Amino acid sequence: MHIAIDIDSTLHDHWPLVAAAAKRRFGVELPYEEQVPGTATRLSDEQLIVCIEDTHTDEAIAGARPYPHAVETVNRWHDAGHPISILSHRPERSLAATRRWLDDIGLHHDGLWVAADKVARSRELGVDLLIDDLPDTLLRALDAGLRAATLRHPWNEHLCGTSDVICAADWRELARVV
Repeated sequence: MHIAIDIDSTLHDHWPLVAAAAKRRFGVELPYEEQVPGTATRLSDEQLIVCIEDTHTDEAIAGARPYPHAVETVNRWHDAGHPISILSHRPERSLAATRRWLDDIGLHHDGLWVAADKVARSRELGVDLLIDDLPDTLLRALDAGLRAATLRHPWNEHLCGTSDVICAADWRELARVV
């Protein structure tokens, strides 16, 4: 089974970095538990993009810590013969720092790609399972005939139990259910 895996909020806890950037740049608190669909955002789309860009600097990427059991789980899958592709919406300029980070954390993978459309890229690569956190990406993956899995977050929890998206609280549970 060819597995594609997102990075931010999938391999590491990205929200604290986004929330810190929002507080630093705009003086706005972004509590994790309030990040649910339909909730009025406290930032404009442009402000949110600026905050996310702050999280994709070389320094921010290097400082990210993987979720517990993420690296071990992915490495077990890879060692069992499953191709692993890392897909991200990160900008092209962050590829070198992201590649260093993946090497530094010891994550075994067969390729790293940035893609505006992760579902289309997954189809090009022959991916069977896409692990991501964004509801739109997960639902589009299902529509494209891929299996979809996620770690449960406030913004995607509505998919858990109501769709064919595989949901898990953490990487240990994800390893069991996948």
